Amino acid sequence: MKIHLTSICVDDQAEAHRFYTEILGFVTKHDVPVGEVDRWLTVVSPEESGGTELLLEPSGHPAVKPYRDALRADGIPLAQFAVDDVKAEYERLSGLGVHFTQEPVEMGPVTTAVFDDTCGNLIQIATEPQ
Repeated sequence: MKIHLTSICVDDQAEAHRFYTEILGFVTKHDVPVGEVDRWLTVVSPEESGGTELLLEPSGHPAVKPYRDALRADGIPLAQFAVDDVKAEYERLSGLGVHFTQEPVEMGPVTTAVFDDTCGNLIQIATEPQ
């Protein structure tokens, strides 16, 4: 068994797609209209085109807002992405205007940072121990 797809709820799919591809560097895997407005919109790492897909899910379900608001209020990231160098990625993303709620912090063998994805979520980046 392996994780094939996971989702993250976003307020605006077009804005989320722009942020996740143009800023974070993911690539579009699927972009299929669903109904009149929504899309089945997934992105993947350019390093693993056959890897786990991230579904940019519309946040219209009534449970999304209270759940996401509670996580944000407590500073809890909704997802974590692995990067080779958190400090370098922090500098790159900061230079592109990304707002970080937590600058790089060393936590034993792992370094983490947390940013706002502009789509309603906090995302953590982490360097895996070598």
